[in-house]
Amino acid sequence: MPPVTTSANITFHPCFLRFDAASVSFSGKMVALIATYVLSRVVHHLLKPFSQPYMTSDLVIGLILASLPHARDSFTSLFSITLENIVDFGMISYAFVLGLEMDPYVIFKSPTRHAMVAYAGTVSTFVAACAITPWLHYFRNSSIITFTLSLSISLSGSGSHILTRLMTYLKVGKSDIGKLSIGAGVHSDMITMFSVVLSFVFFPLQETANFREGIKTSVQIGAALMLQTLLAAKISPVFMNWINQSNPEGKPLKGSHLVLSMAFMTVICSLAPWMGYNSCLSAFMGGLFLPSEGRISKWTISRINNLLSTLFYPLFFFWVGLRVDISSFAVGNIGTWVRLFCLILIATIGKVGGTLICGLTLGYHRPELVAVGLLLTAKGHFHVYFAVDALRQGKIDVTTCISMVILIFLSVIHTPFVVKHIIERARKRVPVQRMTLRWLDPSSELRILLCLHGTHNLESGISLMEISRGKPAPGLFVHVTDMIELTEKIASTLVPGEGVDNMTITDNSVTEMRDEITRAFQTHINENVDGGIMLSRMLVLSTFNSMPHDISVLAEDLMVSLILLPFHKRVKADGTLDEGHPGFRHVNRKLLRNAPCSIGILVDRGFGFTERLSTSSVSKVAVIFIGGKDDQEALAYAGRVVWHPGVELTVIRLLVDKNSEHAPRRVHNRASVAEQEEEMKLDDECFTEFYEKYVAGGNVAYMEKHLANSSETYTNLMSIEGQYSLIIVGRAGRVNTVLTQGLNDWQQCPELGPVGDVLSGSNSTSGTSILIIQLHNIKGQLDGLSDEFSIM
Repeated sequence: MPPVTTSANITFHPCFLRFDAASVSFSGKMVALIATYVLSRVVHHLLKPFSQPYMTSDLVIGLILASLPHARDSFTSLFSITLENIVDFGMISYAFVLGLEMDPYVIFKSPTRHAMVAYAGTVSTFVAACAITPWLHYFRNSSIITFTLSLSISLSGSGSHILTRLMTYLKVGKSDIGKLSIGAGVHSDMITMFSVVLSFVFFPLQETANFREGIKTSVQIGAALMLQTLLAAKISPVFMNWINQSNPEGKPLKGSHLVLSMAFMTVICSLAPWMGYNSCLSAFMGGLFLPSEGRISKWTISRINNLLSTLFYPLFFFWVGLRVDISSFAVGNIGTWVRLFCLILIATIGKVGGTLICGLTLGYHRPELVAVGLLLTAKGHFHVYFAVDALRQGKIDVTTCISMVILIFLSVIHTPFVVKHIIERARKRVPVQRMTLRWLDPSSELRILLCLHGTHNLESGISLMEISRGKPAPGLFVHVTDMIELTEKIASTLVPGEGVDNMTITDNSVTEMRDEITRAFQTHINENVDGGIMLSRMLVLSTFNSMPHDISVLAEDLMVSLILLPFHKRVKADGTLDEGHPGFRHVNRKLLRNAPCSIGILVDRGFGFTERLSTSSVSKVAVIFIGGKDDQEALAYAGRVVWHPGVELTVIRLLVDKNSEHAPRRVHNRASVAEQEEEMKLDDECFTEFYEKYVAGGNVAYMEKHLANSSETYTNLMSIEGQYSLIIVGRAGRVNTVLTQGLNDWQQCPELGPVGDVLSGSNSTSGTSILIIQLHNIKGQLDGLSDEFSIM
């Protein structure tokens, strides 16, 4: 083609014009994609007050931007093919991780309550969809049986990962209703995905010439899928265990092993597609039967989920917008709206109806069952992909596809409001003091967060765990947590861990210390198998400024009732306490102000009598009761200590002797008379309950002392030092008592309270350890939902 000459004698060659057009087209693509990422994050930030998941903002921005003429025109057919390949690969990764996070063997076990609720909602929705959808003509160029089954399965499913992340974000995942919703969602998702997998075997997408050819194709695909499943279930555990054993926790993953693992997973998931099976569903089945436990699996899940959420999902919904042109939606057709509302009614009534019928027979409350049913209507990314893929295969038209996308969008946006309604309803029913020992349900296990500074806290930590166990049933769940300061030296040894935001410490001194603590606790539990103790290991690695917040978040996430902390001072060789660590003192003081549960601080002077607890010898423990909420909580803790066979417990009650000539004539009290009387009433009720339960039966020794003033209190406290291995006290006394008035004047450590400070004086060499307990002080309404809120 000849060059083009303008009137200004400037010559252009056609190849330069084509290059310039291509450059403009490429720049348009980049602007559209970058705008998709940026705007989706901006919109998500704006929707944060409504607790909307990322899927909401990604879907809205993707559809809007892809509908703009300039954005659509910039994507040529060649680039659209590339984009489709990227989306298909991303959904293969999504399906693989979805299967990897599930346990397929629960299907073969007797169904739990979660499973029964999930099956009921799924089956009822499936039946309703099969009965109604054939009459509404959603399909085209497809077998009515094949399309009806596919659409019914899609409507029956749930987006379990959307539901799980929402429940976790709103802090209801560990609650009664949260566990039910998440468990039912996972079961529903797994059953529907498994149904889709089987349906693609018997009804493949490829059209066959005759019935015999169709049977042959189904047998080939089924055999390939069965072979893949057997290899994943039988061979992969051996291979993955070898990889995990060669790469222990705390050590960097070997690059060769990582590459080998990824190649092995790829081969496993590629067997069935070689015979013509769907790649996405093949990846799901491969992930479903691969071992979900182990370092490699956790690493794979965290990395793929991170890439999907940060890079893939915005791109995916932009592709959806390109595929489903909103301008083609038949808005003026009444049949369009009838079919849309029928889809919404089938998904909603089917899920809620099935959940309600099944849940009522299991003993659940009706309002919570309706909420669970509404939550289970939530759909996920795979359902959107499923709808668009049906359009791509020519099975449905654009209007039907857009209707299904609208249904999925509506199923997601309502879930945060349902959860918030659950929380508001729960706030009216949960006890005010939800994270305490005193208000703990006797049928629930006690969960404590036992914090350690290092191996020097081992003996005292194990002893605290031992005496806190109470009765073997329901038992004790101990989260042993290492408090490690994040220094520059340790920061330089951090490598990315298995979690999205996790890091692994490779510093030898830290890993050896943690291993020693783990071995010591595990050995003690193994030697006392009837103790009813469950153990988990935690780590708080942060600066001292942020450590209190991290511990509070951890305690709240684990729903513990008690945090046990070491005192910032350590005992010296002569029995006295040293000057202590100011950083740990800052952590303790800040946690006392902001902890989400009750909290205890142990002043350790050799509280390591684990061996004596395991033998016939008896260790003497005392609890001092003066009055007040903290003393009531200390008494509740003593109610667990009394059950230990190696402990001899004595309760010492200090009462005011009003007739003594040494009693002060004038008492300065800031509390009102009504407040004083109310507190005295609560003290008497609490102590009477403890007395009738333990003292009257002879299980606990009782000592009562009538004192006139704080001077006599000090003298008596000094006299009992050395008589007991451990003394349990409340941090703050009763507001109207004269027995501690004035003790604050010479306090060395105000965070221990007046009685705790006296008993733990730095110059004392008595060898008696002191445990100071403070009741949970709620400073506002619940952020999430306590697991004490029962839906039964």
